[in-house]
Amino acid sequence: MSLSINRDTRLCMSLSGRPGNFGTRFQNFLYQALDLNYVYKAFTTGDLPAAIGGIRALGIRGCAISMPFKEACIPLVDAMDDSARAIASVNTIVNDDGHLHAYNTDYIAIRTLIERHALSPATRLALRGSGGMAKAVACAFRDAGFRHGHIVARNEAAGRRLAEVSGFSWVADTAGLDAQLLINVTPLGMEGPEADQLAFDRVEVERAHVIFDVVALPPETPLIKLARSQGKPVITGADVIVLQAVEQFVLYTGVRPDDALIAQAAAHALRSSG
Repeated sequence: MSLSINRDTRLCMSLSGRPGNFGTRFQNFLYQALDLNYVYKAFTTGDLPAAIGGIRALGIRGCAISMPFKEACIPLVDAMDDSARAIASVNTIVNDDGHLHAYNTDYIAIRTLIERHALSPATRLALRGSGGMAKAVACAFRDAGFRHGHIVARNEAAGRRLAEVSGFSWVADTAGLDAQLLINVTPLGMEGPEADQLAFDRVEVERAHVIFDVVALPPETPLIKLARSQGKPVITGADVIVLQAVEQFVLYTGVRPDDALIAQAAAHALRSSG
């Protein structure tokens, strides 16, 4: 079915410092497949209060929030879901008749993947990264009962802050670590100038039991390829980005697509995201 916009069409959107195409392609694919009168568009802004005010005033149904707005938008919403409150970070706003309710579906997706892969809280983890997504990942593991781990970050101030919030320890590098679960939440391996770089070296991957790379594009990063070549179980960034987008779709529409349709939407969106 081709997209048809009329006066009753409900608008959903995203706000990001660097808008991409994944959400736009994923959400619009599902709207059309399920014959829902919605449309999704990506935006950026230099005036966050005005943008959030516009969501409220214009009746925009929902908004995905990306860096650098995930914490700055908190004073501008009316209510925080437990998923956003747990990490003081927002990636989704839902507008119910002018009442803005904030969620964090990144956090929800990570908690879902921990359960789906039956990861034991006794596992020793090393998480490389200290940014906004690293906070969602680290706090999801914290709230799933994980107590033995390290935040690996060259930025000592940011690394120590995240370690304090998550209950893990900060280290500047992986020297001497004996981690069973390696988690990359940095741009290493992402499409662009760092596409060929590994977040963990071959020996560290060999020692680990499970590899988790939050980078979604490309879905098969150098780290994931190395882990697969060694027969290691992996969790990919594509798993994360699809799960969090599904939760956003459900929040916006009240409809949960079946697994087959989600897989089609994911393939469509990942094929041409930028």
